[in-house]
Amino acid sequence: MAKAVREKIHLACQECKRRNYAMTKNKKLHSGKIELSKYCPWDRKHTQHKEVK
Repeated sequence: MAKAVREKIHLACQECKRRNYAMTKNKKLHSGKIELSKYCPWDRKHTQHKEVK
């Protein structure tokens, strides 16, 4: 069976520290932690979201 290349990650808001998004990433293409600007429903605005495990 083939080895899984994608791994499951969670994105947490940098302001409220809540885990708002779950997604997968390709470990070969993105070896570091992902940081994206996403909408936080608790803050009701776009904030930086960083990968957590």
